[in-house]
Amino acid sequence: MIQFILNSVLLGVGLAMDAFSISVANGIVEPGMKKSRMLKIAGVYAIAQFLMPLAGWFLVTTVAEIFAAFHKFIPVIALILLLFIGGKMVVEGIRDKKKGNAEDGETKAEGASRLTWGALIVQGVATSIDALSVGFTIADYSALRAFAASLIIGAVTLVICLSGLIFGKKIGARFVSTATIIGGAILILIGIEIFVKGFFGL
Repeated sequence: MIQFILNSVLLGVGLAMDAFSISVANGIVEPGMKKSRMLKIAGVYAIAQFLMPLAGWFLVTTVAEIFAAFHKFIPVIALILLLFIGGKMVVEGIRDKKKGNAEDGETKAEGASRLTWGALIVQGVATSIDALSVGFTIADYSALRAFAASLIIGAVTLVICLSGLIFGKKIGARFVSTATIIGGAILILIGIEIFVKGFFGL
């Protein structure tokens, strides 16, 4: 149970880094943002991160029921997906650190200043689409455990995004790329752990 909760929390942390980055930018452009607006923005990201893993789990388990042999490839697929997603995040974070975040921060700030419900939902989907692949990592879970894992991921996202908004309001976007690198590294480590445990039965 402890390992299940820990893995879910770590997945939530890793997957929430993109949303954290945008939350920081949104906080920068609206230093006087009210708590209700902060909850709305963070809530949309959290709901998206909650729904995506469940959608992925549903798709994978439905396919796996039809093609039972598909189960043995889940650890490999999870490793490939998480290595790709995590590696991409790390590379982008390193690239942003080298270039500097000024231009990127300005672009995000401009979008945040015109943030509507429609734009916010698009941001939520864009920052959570990677979480769809988590369905591969939790494919062996029961419906209840998959729901619990997704709920934890959503809750972690909510806290992280609220922290990002506060951080953006008070400090700035200097550490956004570092957060992306950390998130990518976490996803890579989880992918390796899932592969080793599932493929070698450790």
